[in-house]
Amino acid sequence: MTTEVKPKLLVLLGPTAVGKTRLSLELAAAYDAEIISGDSMQVYREMDIGTAKITPEEMQGIPHHLMDIHDPQDSYSAAEFQDQATKAIEDIRARGKLPFIVGGTGLYIESLCYGFRFSEAVADEAFRKEQDEYAEEHGALALHARLEAVDPISAARLHPNDRRRIIRALEIHHQTDTTLSSSHAAQKKESPYELCIIGLTMDRKMLYKRIEDRIDQMLEDGLVDEVRTLLERGYGRGLVSMQGLGYKEIAAYLEGETTYEEAVTLLKRDTRRFAKRQLSWFRHMKEIEWIDVGEEQNFSGNFEKIRDIIAGKFLSGLEYTSEQSN
Repeated sequence: MTTEVKPKLLVLLGPTAVGKTRLSLELAAAYDAEIISGDSMQVYREMDIGTAKITPEEMQGIPHHLMDIHDPQDSYSAAEFQDQATKAIEDIRARGKLPFIVGGTGLYIESLCYGFRFSEAVADEAFRKEQDEYAEEHGALALHARLEAVDPISAARLHPNDRRRIIRALEIHHQTDTTLSSSHAAQKKESPYELCIIGLTMDRKMLYKRIEDRIDQMLEDGLVDEVRTLLERGYGRGLVSMQGLGYKEIAAYLEGETTYEEAVTLLKRDTRRFAKRQLSWFRHMKEIEWIDVGEEQNFSGNFEKIRDIIAGKFLSGLEYTSEQSN
């Protein structure tokens, strides 16, 4: 009797601004890997600064997949990501390369790693419209409270401003009388892949400082002009893409609802809260090997720790070229 050999899948995850990009490039070069973005916002064209998207020059010739594949008016879901990333993995393996997921969108990455089956509840446009109108009349917090009443676990993971996902969770409960969180909990935690999941973390105060510095750099790089251009091209604030961090806060400023200073303060606060929710999501994933990448650690030391983890997880059959990481 033969045992099926699962394909290897390397994963690097962590909260926003923790330093995934540099390590991912070094690891991809060292292990002859191609990177698949595990970020729900980097799929959108024309949204570069606010999503901290790597530039073609910064890629150093390493192929990156599932970036710039949709226009901002298009919706994108975890199910679509799972399907496209699975196909990308097969394509990368067929060329003898190592598939490498890098990102911070917990549901996307976990659904891929463990082959989640998504709810079969179909779209109920009348129900969605009713919930949308309720939110318009009573506010985001009131809609969020509706979800908290029937599915407190999902409510804790979703920001009150994430109207689309809140309504979808309510829709699933409305149609199936089960919750989104119970559906996730019931998923088989058996992966179709031989996984090596590396998680990056650091002291919370240090992470928050990096987040604020990154936002300052985004603003210096032209975030306001990027959002202004999107609005001028007709991409309305109700789009899922325009509800992303950086876009909704700056759009509110550009349309006179807040001052610039208020918009920046809100953006920094909301991004800190987002990082906290990312870490909360990742903490319940049991197979993550965590690396503290705080400033007291040197890059080479962290790289070697990750190299040792990969060697232990994948055991043999994965070539490592040490000179590539120098």
